[in-house]
Amino acid sequence: MTLLIRPRPAADAVGFPDSLHPVLRRLYAARGVEAAQLSLELKHLLPPAGLRGIEPAAALLADAIEAGEGIVIAGDYDADGATGTALGVLGLRALGAAEVHYVVPDRFRMGYGLSPELAELAAATGAGVLVTVDNGIASLAGVRHAQELGLSVVVTDHHLPGPELPGADAIVNPNQPGCGFASKALAGVGVMFYLLLALRAELRRRGAFEGQPEPNLSEWLDLVALGTVADLARLDYNNRILVENGLRRIRAGRARPGLLALLKLAGREPSRVGSVDLGFALGPRINAAGRLDDIRTGIDCLLADSEEAAQGLAAQLDRFNRERRELQAQMSEEALLLSEDSEAVGVVVFEEDWHEGIVGLVASKLKERLHRPSIAFARAQEPGLLKGSARSIDGLHVRDALAAIDARQPGLIGRFGGHAMAAGLSLPEAHLAAFGQAFDAICREWLSQAQLQRVLETDGELLAEELQLATALQLEHAGPWGQGFPEPMFEGRFEVLDARLIGSDGQHAKYRLRSAAGGAPLTAVDFHGGARLQSPRSRLQAVFTLAVNRWQGAESLDLRIEHLQPL
Repeated sequence: MTLLIRPRPAADAVGFPDSLHPVLRRLYAARGVEAAQLSLELKHLLPPAGLRGIEPAAALLADAIEAGEGIVIAGDYDADGATGTALGVLGLRALGAAEVHYVVPDRFRMGYGLSPELAELAAATGAGVLVTVDNGIASLAGVRHAQELGLSVVVTDHHLPGPELPGADAIVNPNQPGCGFASKALAGVGVMFYLLLALRAELRRRGAFEGQPEPNLSEWLDLVALGTVADLARLDYNNRILVENGLRRIRAGRARPGLLALLKLAGREPSRVGSVDLGFALGPRINAAGRLDDIRTGIDCLLADSEEAAQGLAAQLDRFNRERRELQAQMSEEALLLSEDSEAVGVVVFEEDWHEGIVGLVASKLKERLHRPSIAFARAQEPGLLKGSARSIDGLHVRDALAAIDARQPGLIGRFGGHAMAAGLSLPEAHLAAFGQAFDAICREWLSQAQLQRVLETDGELLAEELQLATALQLEHAGPWGQGFPEPMFEGRFEVLDARLIGSDGQHAKYRLRSAAGGAPLTAVDFHGGARLQSPRSRLQAVFTLAVNRWQGAESLDLRIEHLQPL
């Protein structure tokens, strides 16, 4: 694999106010932001009416609330599903639902989505209406069985549909055929938030709030922000509005007690929380419950109404996360050893004792290290069956690749589904070798040599007067950064003034650098740099982010090195 450092295409920063920091002007322009999109106020959200199927879904739920019928939410076992489930429970209760229950699948027995077995658990609650969150668009049998059991079914999802839609009473999914909603990037929790907005409007039209204040749905935007970022949803303008307003609630100390408890355990200060904290501190702790045990621990933590109730649940999630990290490190090391001599373009790995809930993280590590589409498999509880998780690179839509394999070799794959960059699948263990050959073949067919070259895009070089703490503070309060709206990375040439290993295991490196652009010496940290430590008086090219280092009440500029190469 070769690596190409390439500045993002320049663009004209037209219409931005003169008061906007010049670095931010360049960053926003390079990401296609228009001047009108600088405001992230809620009034700029796309209206719910643009979502196909949302009016009948809202009317069905309003009918259920008026009739005193119970509603059950069928969730999912990741952070998007957990936040969407918690949001649905809280929102429906606030909007007047007499009883709101939730059910989630056992990841290891039932698998993903609304299965017939999960539909039976939902019916056992006594509810009259079932609402899926972050799933259901591919659950033909589950929706059908739920209706046979007497439930009306509303599907809310954001995943790509297959050739046939379920026969639900209503479907809300921006990616379903015929939906003209301008943002196709809503996460599952975002779709649920929109359904609650539409339901509130429908209840308002029916006079449900006469003489009383309407529920303020923005109270739960912290959940929307967490689920959106944790699910790696693309941060288009609409999602940036949702995430930014959720972050504002957290920074103001008005988040759910469970989120605040998790932040405390992660050592993060709520008043300075950014999207990176949601993705790397909170999301993994919620996900760990679904990977190793029961996602209900995560949902119940998000539903907790007090700090006391949340603390114990948050501590459980933290323990799950520590166990997850240990398993992930071990399995990833084994996967890298399995693949180190492989010349495959589509990488497939399997070990008998791997944990089914961790294989997605292993596939992500392989994809990052090798810059190849990667799939990691583990044995499922059902004898003779493997469950795999796929991660892809730009240029290969992995769900479409699996569909193409399935069309060419029917029966090779059992079930599959997912997105462009991530997918899940199952297949008989006896089919593993043949599947590995088929996956490699289609990756070679669909990917060019240029796409197999890893490209590290940067925001170019900074002037000496821009390599300052003030710039880092501006970036800290900008954004929110994330998938499709990448955190700013810069490049530059430096002389090494001092270098030493730090950390208990000596795996990190700390530098004093002098920029070729001039200015005072700079402090830099390379958290993966123990093996590539550069000597004093050497010169290097580095790709880095700007960070604010806070210590004993003082603030200083830190360069966080992402990549370096000697000159």
